[in-house]
Amino acid sequence: MELLRIATAGSVDDGKSTLIGRLLYETKSLKDDQLEHIEQKSKAKGLTHTDFSLATDGLLTEREQGITIDVSHIYFNTPRRRFIIADSPGHVEYTRNMVTGASNAEVAIILLDARKGVIEQTQRHYSITQLMGIEKIVFAINKMDLIAYDSDRFDEIISSIKALIGQDSSAPKEIHYIPLSALNGDNIVDASKNTPYYNGPSLLELIHQLPVNDTVHNENILQVQYVIRPQLEAYHDYRGFAGKVRSGQFKLGDQIEVFPTGGKATIKKIEKYGKEINSISEGENATLLLDKEVDISRGNAIIGNTSSIAQTKAIRATVCWMQANQLLGGSKYWMQIGAQKIQCKIRQVIEKKKLAQKETLSADALALNDIGTVEIQLAQPILALTFDQNKPLGTFILIDPLTNNTAGIGFIQNT
Repeated sequence: MELLRIATAGSVDDGKSTLIGRLLYETKSLKDDQLEHIEQKSKAKGLTHTDFSLATDGLLTEREQGITIDVSHIYFNTPRRRFIIADSPGHVEYTRNMVTGASNAEVAIILLDARKGVIEQTQRHYSITQLMGIEKIVFAINKMDLIAYDSDRFDEIISSIKALIGQDSSAPKEIHYIPLSALNGDNIVDASKNTPYYNGPSLLELIHQLPVNDTVHNENILQVQYVIRPQLEAYHDYRGFAGKVRSGQFKLGDQIEVFPTGGKATIKKIEKYGKEINSISEGENATLLLDKEVDISRGNAIIGNTSSIAQTKAIRATVCWMQANQLLGGSKYWMQIGAQKIQCKIRQVIEKKKLAQKETLSADALALNDIGTVEIQLAQPILALTFDQNKPLGTFILIDPLTNNTAGIGFIQNT
């Protein structure tokens, strides 16, 4: 069954959590005990309706404050498709969380409060979707019930969104506008009688219709996460290389090369969940067995012979900074790119982006939640492509060597 990855965004109190909770309820994805708990909590708060936001605000602090703080990944299925929704916080100070949530998404749902329309945070969230290369955007104009489902106001908000998008040199491939009331369920699953002026699909129908990206990249790369050596009599000669195919695909009989050692061999067996298979594709995990002994360890890459990807020890990247200590030129970090972890040095910070104003300013440092352009020198070569060319190979994280915390998330611009 197809899987669609969705990122949600919206300002505080725009109703993201309520919308997702409503989707879970309408698709019967909430268990009986979950629904009972939500209804009890709603009554305890003195509400006359079910507060569906309680289905997604999992942290105690979130429930107490009625806000989303961390990125939540919500999984649900329908008979037609599987979905993963990355529900990101709306606060400006949690911009980094939305970058994380949107980095793997194919679709973004940006919520707006019908009373407020396009605000600064809307511009910021739209800009992040474009940095992440999301080409399918749904603008969900929520809380239409609070403006009596006014069609003129809906048209006014659409005009403001189009003016915002019109500032970009290249717009997303697909843009949709839906009037909603997550609280009352208008246009969530079925068309609402309260919006006769809207002839499009409901939100659930739309996310069923949107095409899933099924592109398989030309670069065939599996990064080894674990070398399997059972050392049992029955598996005396067994030596398997387990990992995820980060790009492309592999088949029995493929000629491969090992990065960085340069060893060459042929795939004699592919195993997945203990069963032999003939091929493995991007995003899947498998174990490869080769026809000869070659030097391979964790973090090495197995490359298909069709790959023409270059090696590099210097990159320019867009970095979203995630810790209180500033990112400065000369600083040293660990870079994690897939299973490969190497030392790196920040050569210089070049600029930072003011997302809401769509401006780029010269800078020599990045502070918490800043997004900017950075040049990085690597201690060892990596196999990498730009984020635009290949998302799995163009994404990395920076790790603080003192705390081992994630310090930033990066997207390669050029090598």
